[in-house]
Amino acid sequence: MEKKLAEYKCDTNEAISLKLVRFSEDVDDDSTTFHPEYSHQLFGDDEVAFGYKGLQIQLFYTAGNLSTLFKVKYSSKVTEVFDCVEPDDVEGKIREIVPAGFICNSDDFVSLLEKEANFKPFGTLLHTYTVHSEEAGELTYQIHKADITCLGFQEYHERLQTFLMWFIESASFIDADNDRWDFFLVFEKYNKDGETLYATVGYMTVYNYYVYPDKTRPRVSQMLILPPFQGEGHGAQLLEAVHRFYCSLPKVQDITAEDPSENYVKLRDYVLVKLCQGLPAFAADKLHLGFSDEMVKEAQEKLKVNKKHARRVYEILRLRATDMSDEEKAREYRLEVKKRLFGPYRKNQRELAKMKKCLRPEELVSHMGQMDTRTQHEELEKSYQVVVEDYRRILERLASQA
Repeated sequence: MEKKLAEYKCDTNEAISLKLVRFSEDVDDDSTTFHPEYSHQLFGDDEVAFGYKGLQIQLFYTAGNLSTLFKVKYSSKVTEVFDCVEPDDVEGKIREIVPAGFICNSDDFVSLLEKEANFKPFGTLLHTYTVHSEEAGELTYQIHKADITCLGFQEYHERLQTFLMWFIESASFIDADNDRWDFFLVFEKYNKDGETLYATVGYMTVYNYYVYPDKTRPRVSQMLILPPFQGEGHGAQLLEAVHRFYCSLPKVQDITAEDPSENYVKLRDYVLVKLCQGLPAFAADKLHLGFSDEMVKEAQEKLKVNKKHARRVYEILRLRATDMSDEEKAREYRLEVKKRLFGPYRKNQRELAKMKKCLRPEELVSHMGQMDTRTQHEELEKSYQVVVEDYRRILERLASQA
């Protein structure tokens, strides 16, 4: 029986089909479909739905307004064979995140595409840029800043944030009613039957924290470029536009991020290096003198970059200015980076010194094992190699954009 029941398990990442629909033919075109990276928040750590064969969960969105089609289909259900076994409430789980007002009929959904010409981006236009496409030529994109007071934005945002559950591992929805939230949206302009339409590309949410006595500290909370647009440079354009916006506000102290992912840190490094490389404090002839107060001050005052991030910018720019084939210069650079990386290990040593004063010998041995000096040096060298490899990729990207 167990073997038979196993046939009714479906991988939810494969079963869920997502689309951003511009034209009616997109609905049946498999090439426009994409799938979640994660579904554990709704379907558990195994990311499995039980009780169905051939399960298909369709979540299709109109490209601009994100009007939603939600359908669940399957070839057979476990209750058709086993009376005493209950299938998962797949529809109920999806309804937890998809706001009311969705459509269940494909023809009704297609009819909504005619209204897409009425959809216009929310808020204030901050930045326009183009990306070259082999198929479509020059494509134009816009970045807008919106807030919850924009007419229709709250409902649109409720539909937009559903994508977070599928593409950010520990995503959660925000209380968008709070007026301290800023929203930054990316749209693509495209033509359809002679009209200019807008497609949703991605977005970022930023919360403005109060800093005593009269400053704010914008903190990036969520950032997502939708999968069909990933790898085209939109994340960098968005983050740079957001930085430039906050740099223009005197009351902003600096810009941070909440629990940033590894990919976000790399993206931030790239954007901040691009912005800071033109500052006098980061001139090539000053980099070999070491990380300075002048760098900290200028990065903070002109670009709202805090000391920790300015240090990484300095290390990346110093790598570019260093002849790594020169053994002495390479050694100087290596020691300079390791000096920063050694911080956590130095903290361990201080903790160990305290432990020696208050722990019994047998307790001390167990902690000393965790802080073995040789292991620390090996880990430090590994960390250094990983950091430098990341820095090289950033410099390669900068060089390719020059």
